[in-house]
Amino acid sequence: MDKKFIISSAPHIHSGDSVSKKMVGVLIALAPAFLVSLYYFGLGALIVTVVAVLSCVLTEFVIQKYLLKKETTISDGSAILTGVLLAFNLPSNLPVPMIVLGSAVAIGIGKMSFGGLGNNPFNPALVGRVFLLLSFPVQMTSWPRPRIWNTDYLDAETAATPLAMIKQHYVDNMPITDFFLGNTGGSLGEVSAIGLLIGFAYLLYKKIITWHIPVSVLGSVFVFSAILHMTDTHYYASPLIHIFTGGLLLGAIFMATDYVTSPMTPPGIIVYGIGIGILTIVIRVFGSYPEGISFAILTMNAFTPLINRYFKPKRFGGEKDG
Repeated sequence: MDKKFIISSAPHIHSGDSVSKKMVGVLIALAPAFLVSLYYFGLGALIVTVVAVLSCVLTEFVIQKYLLKKETTISDGSAILTGVLLAFNLPSNLPVPMIVLGSAVAIGIGKMSFGGLGNNPFNPALVGRVFLLLSFPVQMTSWPRPRIWNTDYLDAETAATPLAMIKQHYVDNMPITDFFLGNTGGSLGEVSAIGLLIGFAYLLYKKIITWHIPVSVLGSVFVFSAILHMTDTHYYASPLIHIFTGGLLLGAIFMATDYVTSPMTPPGIIVYGIGIGILTIVIRVFGSYPEGISFAILTMNAFTPLINRYFKPKRFGGEKDG
């Protein structure tokens, strides 16, 4: 025989799941938050999302087709998901050339330079977001004021975000209800806590993710911020404000849970999530940036191989190794 049929050792478990089905499931879970962003930011939210998705898909297609000269995999939906997640981390008035550049960096550097889906050590959307934040800090921190179906795009009226106010220690009488419903400034996907929580419930129901990472991230943020808040209630924001503002829910639910860049075992996942939560609060409170979730996730992405080394899964039919 010219070809050998080689299989791995038992056990063999077959599932009807596929990469494309998982991606579609996550996109469905993101739909409520996207609808809220359309409601408050209107045309800008639509433009940013469409441009990011098309740019990510086109970048992946060009790299695979003409640089790597291999079969394209854009049909698996991973590039579309990267585009949506990148858009969710951008303000609704970001100029189109910057969106295209961020998408090219997310796919070209964050994903394809490591070998494509399954090989990237860092979340591609966050790679694109952090690149844009460091390269264009003014444009990336100019947040349009929420208005019902706002038809302004580049000329939208801007306002300070809750995290910027927290950074200046304006923490009294902050409207948690507005944060929950989405009536506040910020990136497209971070403004509506209720939209993101609906998506979280859907992901758990469909068993696309488990509770471990989101709960460990949010739990560590709650505990750490509560300790600070108790030391000075007028200087440090309450835990609920930290949880419902910024990109914390978006990052904890949809980005830290990335299969490729997160640890494999439940104990390792808990350590990973706690690390993200603590780093987020450290950056928010003591760092120079109001938001810290993106940097925290990328930092813990780098620690994932080390975590996997020390929290190995139990061998089938044998005792736990190490």
